[in-house]
Amino acid sequence: MSTEPALMTLTEVARAIAMKQVSSHEVTRALLHRIAQWQPHLNAFMSIEEESALKAAEAADAELAKGDVLGPLHGVPLAHKDMYYDAGKVTTCGSLIRRDFVPTVTSTALQRLKDAGQVRLGTLHLAEFAYGPTGHNAHYGPVSNPWNVAHITGGSSSGSGSAVAARLTYAALGSDTGGSIRMPAHFCGVTGLKTTVGRVSRAGAMPLSQSLDTVGPLARTAEDCALLLALMAGPDPADSTCSHEPLSDYVAATKGSLKGLKIGVPASFYVDDLDVEVARVLDETIAVLKREGADIVKVELPDQRQLSSASQLVLAAEAAAFHKRWMIERPQDYGPQVLMRLQNGLAVPAITYLEAMRWRGPALAAHNAATAGVNAVIAPASPVPAPTIEESDVGGGPNAPALLQRLTLFTRPVNFLGLPSLTVPSGFTKSGLPVGMQLIGRSFDEATLLTIGAAFQRVTDYHDRLPKLPS
Repeated sequence: MSTEPALMTLTEVARAIAMKQVSSHEVTRALLHRIAQWQPHLNAFMSIEEESALKAAEAADAELAKGDVLGPLHGVPLAHKDMYYDAGKVTTCGSLIRRDFVPTVTSTALQRLKDAGQVRLGTLHLAEFAYGPTGHNAHYGPVSNPWNVAHITGGSSSGSGSAVAARLTYAALGSDTGGSIRMPAHFCGVTGLKTTVGRVSRAGAMPLSQSLDTVGPLARTAEDCALLLALMAGPDPADSTCSHEPLSDYVAATKGSLKGLKIGVPASFYVDDLDVEVARVLDETIAVLKREGADIVKVELPDQRQLSSASQLVLAAEAAAFHKRWMIERPQDYGPQVLMRLQNGLAVPAITYLEAMRWRGPALAAHNAATAGVNAVIAPASPVPAPTIEESDVGGGPNAPALLQRLTLFTRPVNFLGLPSLTVPSGFTKSGLPVGMQLIGRSFDEATLLTIGAAFQRVTDYHDRLPKLPS
């Protein structure tokens, strides 16, 4: 456990505040100091609310002194992706169209964290309307990777990945529709949990794709993700798609052992055409899991390329449906890449969309049959480490479109199936860029993924390593 407040994990700082070993005010000042140092290099924050954050921290300390504890996050300062509505606060959604949008409701996920005692630090950058895999934003500029500011963070939860990696917030809400939690986790070296569709309420979160959107956290550790999931998960009257499936004790799950667990390694697709260093990290991660007691077996998965294509098709059609009016009335207010992707969605025939949706159930059944003998599947979160901002931009040359498609190749199938997936920092390239592995679980079994992730992190230190402040 670090003694420097900003370098503690979420779990550690929450405990330290509760035990009055450190004050919320002290912790908040420590984060604001790091934000002042890092923000000019990263562009991770959309807004920094220093004055109100310090006042809220002082109020939290006063309440604690009186014995009034709001919950497990009492006095813990956090910032989240700027697409979670907070009544009375501007929520830009990374766009010009909503640059001055002030919601009248608060998202359920955010409200549950507020009820647990969090202090609001500000809001975090994202791809425009959460529709982009890199971290580029035509209106507010790209977010940079703390490990090398010339490289992307991954999107769309770009600010969330960057800020957690640089220790500017202890954790952050992201969203995952096609990989938007797992890619920033992989590229930035943090832990990211894509939840099962319906596990966490989406009420009050800006929609992108009604069938694929999921709410989840990015944090330092699996234990931190478990804490946040425990606070957010469960039914919500404001979201009819939110599941009533029983909840697990997610925090307790992080204390479990790998002994007796069977982890599948795909025989193809997720192991094909990998960057050589990603392939090395996959082999090293498998070796650690095996050494810690997991049984590693090969699994033959159904055609994942079909799942990836179906996921793209559903996302394109549903995103276009949500944005249709703005595309007609305010096309000039979109960035060119996002507008192009949204317009492509208008060309998806209704029959094709409905066929993809009808196939979703049989595809999940086929996946479940193929993985019936394993507790989870391990795969790289992306075939490559973080490319540069320049080469991944819309004007990055003739190879840019193919590169963008490749980034999300391994995340999209999981979204189409609606399954949970946990990405954990698993190594580094020779040039110092992080590499993450994703654990793909069974529906509503986030607990097993958290068990595996936490067990891996007890015997590795990739999640503890710190990027250096650029000179």
